[in-house]
Amino acid sequence: MNRRLILLVALALAAPLAPAQDKPAARAGHTEITWDELVPADWDPLKQFKDMNFGVLSDADPRAAAMLKKMREVWDNAPVNNQMDGRAIRIPGYIVPLEEGKNGMTEFLLVPYFGACIHSPPPPANQIIHVKPKTPAKGFKSMDTVWVDGTLRTLRSDTFMGVSSYRLEAVGIERYVEKPAK
Repeated sequence: MNRRLILLVALALAAPLAPAQDKPAARAGHTEITWDELVPADWDPLKQFKDMNFGVLSDADPRAAAMLKKMREVWDNAPVNNQMDGRAIRIPGYIVPLEEGKNGMTEFLLVPYFGACIHSPPPPANQIIHVKPKTPAKGFKSMDTVWVDGTLRTLRSDTFMGVSSYRLEAVGIERYVEKPAK
């Protein structure tokens, strides 16, 4: 079975962050959203691949490489939810640094699950947000979980870590704290 394709499919279906404990309040005028709201209701990221039998392909099979390439093309061109353009939002996610300086992070990708873009293939572009903080974000590192507040734009960006369909001009970045298990 092709491990890369299975991983890609599994990550596409990964669970979102657990509920936060004592989550900081959203800034005035910012609405908390979920990652699902970034995806158009009628878009299925696996639609074109439902009839494929991944179990019969090995990693060395050229058909597996072709399917992975096709999946990347579909996901890198994932449609946006145009109703999100211009909205003041608050969303939790994981940091994937793009640019850092002595004053902090000046650009990063925000992704919905741990390991996205770092240890695994990137998720669909409509599940990646290119964040540009108003002021450099200090004290954060790769895969830290955060809440980000800002104005969301539907703006495609192709970075060395993945393709994003959204840009967030961040006015606030705070640590995310998960509720303890009961």
